Amino acid sequence: MILTVTPNPSLDRTYEIPALDRGEVIRATGERMDPGGKGVNVSRAVAAAGRRTVAVLPLGGAPGALVADLLHAQGIDVAPVPVAGATRSNIALAESDGVLTKVNAPGPELTPAEREALLDAVRTQARAADWIACCGSLPRGLAATWYADVVTRAHADGTRIALDTSGPALLEAVRARPDVVKPNADELAQAVGRPLTTIGDALKAAGQLRELGARAVLASLGADGQLLVDDAGTWFGTAHVDAVRSNVGAGDASLAGFLIAGGHGPDALACAVAHGAAAVRLPGSVMPTPADLDPSAVTVTADIPADRALTEPTS
Repeated sequence: MILTVTPNPSLDRTYEIPALDRGEVIRATGERMDPGGKGVNVSRAVAAAGRRTVAVLPLGGAPGALVADLLHAQGIDVAPVPVAGATRSNIALAESDGVLTKVNAPGPELTPAEREALLDAVRTQARAADWIACCGSLPRGLAATWYADVVTRAHADGTRIALDTSGPALLEAVRARPDVVKPNADELAQAVGRPLTTIGDALKAAGQLRELGARAVLASLGADGQLLVDDAGTWFGTAHVDAVRSNVGAGDASLAGFLIAGGHGPDALACAVAHGAAAVRLPGSVMPTPADLDPSAVTVTADIPADRALTEPTS
C-alpha cells in the first residue's frame, strides 16, 4: 500500500481554451474538476494502476467535502483530518498549444491542534504502508521542518518515504535522509542555488542533494527526461511523446510509477518515465491507466548525455 500525505490539497478546475487573451471573454472548449495536490495526484495514479492507496489530507468546508467525494469515486481510501478553514480551489487554463497557466490559492491556515491531528493520522495510517509519499507545499501553520519530522518518524517505524516538495521544506527534509526526493528542474536549481542549463548541471545538482542527505534523487527534467541517482548508480530515462495535451500532474504520475515499480533502480525509472509520458497526453490532471502506458517508447541508459542542453534551462 502506498500512503500519500498532502498537507495543502485543493479542488482543481481545468479549462481548455484556444488561447489566453488578457482582458477578453474566453470560451472554454472543455473543462474538468479534479481533486488536487501533489500527493492526491500520486494516489490517483496509484489507484489508476489498480494498486491500493490511502490519502491523508486536511479537508474543510464544501470544497473539502467535494475533494473527498471525488477521491472515493476513484477508488481511493481517504483518511481526512477535519480543519476549520475551507480547502483551497485552484484554476488551470490549458491552451491548445500546450501552454498552461495556473492560479493557485494559498489554502487555509492550520491550527496547532490541526497540525498534531495531521501527524497522528500519518502515524496511524503508516502502519500498513510500504511507502509514504509526502508531497506538495506546506500550508500556513506548518513549519518548514514539518516534512523532516515526518521522515524521522517514518524511519523510526521502518517505513520508506518519498518526498516531493521545494524550498526550505525540501532542504530541511533532506537532512532527515528521505529514501527518495523528486524535484523538477526548477526545484533542483532552487535547492542548489544556481541555474541549470545542461543534463550534466542537473546531475551535479542531484549529487549535491544526496550529499545533503537524500538517499536517492529522481529528477524530472520535463521534455528532456528524468534522472535517477542512488547508491547503485545513475540512469537517464526518456520517452517519445507526439503531442502534449496537459502537463498537470505529470511529475506526480512519474513518482507513482516509480513507487509502484519498487522505488529503486532502472526498472523503476522506466516505469516513472512511462507514467509521466502517458500523463502529458491526457487532459487536465487525468492520471494514466495501464492501457495508456507505452513502455516501448521509453529508453533508459547509464550513459548520461551530460553536455546536452536542457530544452527549458532554469534561471
